[in-house]
Amino acid sequence: MTDVSPIEFHDLDLDKIKELAGRICVVMTPDGKMGPAARRVNRLTRGKLTRVAQEKPFLALKEGEGLTMHYPSGMAAESLLIVKLSRNPTFEAARLAGAEIAKFRTPAALTVLTMSQTKLAEIAFGLALRSYEFIAHRTGEQIPLGDVTISCTKPEERAEKYAPLAAVAEGVFFTRDLVNEPANILTTTEFADRLLALKDTGLKVSVLEEKDMEKLGMGALLGVGQGSVMPSKIVVMEWNGGGDEAPFAFVGKGVTFDTGGVSLKPAAGMEDMTMDMGGAGTVAGVMKSLALRKAKANVVGLVGLVENMPDGNAQRPGDVVTSMKGDTIEVINTDAEGRLVLADVIWYAQEKFKPTGLINLATLTGAVIIALGHDHTGVFSNNDALCKDFMKAANAEGEGAWRLPLAPAYDKLLKSRIADMKNIGGRAAGSITAAQFIQRFVKDDQPWIHLDIAGTALLAADSDLAPKGATGWGVRSLDRLIRDKYEPK
Repeated sequence: MTDVSPIEFHDLDLDKIKELAGRICVVMTPDGKMGPAARRVNRLTRGKLTRVAQEKPFLALKEGEGLTMHYPSGMAAESLLIVKLSRNPTFEAARLAGAEIAKFRTPAALTVLTMSQTKLAEIAFGLALRSYEFIAHRTGEQIPLGDVTISCTKPEERAEKYAPLAAVAEGVFFTRDLVNEPANILTTTEFADRLLALKDTGLKVSVLEEKDMEKLGMGALLGVGQGSVMPSKIVVMEWNGGGDEAPFAFVGKGVTFDTGGVSLKPAAGMEDMTMDMGGAGTVAGVMKSLALRKAKANVVGLVGLVENMPDGNAQRPGDVVTSMKGDTIEVINTDAEGRLVLADVIWYAQEKFKPTGLINLATLTGAVIIALGHDHTGVFSNNDALCKDFMKAANAEGEGAWRLPLAPAYDKLLKSRIADMKNIGGRAAGSITAAQFIQRFVKDDQPWIHLDIAGTALLAADSDLAPKGATGWGVRSLDRLIRDKYEPK
């Protein structure tokens, strides 16, 4: 698995700046003001920073962006990065500055001269997140990036503030690795094994096998995986860091590869369906983060792991399956499989744990991408208070989310001639009818949110805090939700 780069916090002897090798980063405010370290660099370079602050390239920079100088005169460093950042920046600007510094990294050592910069933990967090690379399957020698040192006042205090964010970064990296992994590597069995290994963090982890699900009557989930040689599984991760209260629950769709089944997808783009376990990946990342930072809350994460393949035993369009709840479902399209997985896992989560709140995540519909593109996750909820808390957390973390409606009028699109419901409602309002379907497996008194992350789990281009590929969307927001609303202050 990809490790988060360690970041060291140290005091700095200003007299040693001249001799620092490798790469150096300094911070300068939008109006050209400098702290002690930047002033020393300015003096060593004979006023270069003063001149840069007055030139168009620096003036045109957005806050958090930077300019690079190679082989700065008067210094041993090979390159100097000048980052434009206020002394008391927003969280977003601080993290963007960290991401800019991450893109400046090479195998050479990097020293960030910030001194008394506020929100230094956020700068380090952005640096860590943007330093991610998925290179597990590249051959040949891989030269690691150089060490990172942040020179500042009160380094022990700064390191303490960064520690819980470093734990979140570990969770984000775990999610990204899972989502980026090819399906021949990340089978349902391998996925379960990686989650079982999280016992080392203090999580309690257990696995329900197919025989267990058969006894529970999980016909909806088992129907999805019956065409695959890979066994279907449910993995349950429990973190008991609170008191005796019932846990909050996260549920994730974990389709390790989705061909569409008998309702076969087009060949073009099918290779991206390795990411159809993105909801399960996010749940796993959140649970790892909570355990690593020793969250003072009770939280359970459940993921349904299946592979949707076409073979002689595969589920057919027109089949009727019976869910754990007891409702019957006419399978109109075998490519609408994620909601079948979620139906049984959500019902099991409620029956087993009686959670105080429940959030499910899934790369569920292409329709949500048509509606919101790749910048926002679709949010559906039966509880305004829980939804408000989540949206506040997502906004604070800069993870785009947009609430979409639920209404009884959409239920008529799910009516079946021969069963209690169909698994699809047609092209119109496709992401909404999918959410309406899932809601049928949420008890009336259960606060619940459905997050459709089909457009945000994996991107074809770089984003602010991640290279192209898996983003780890949701780990930060869900961790913040637990921290802000379910842990004692």
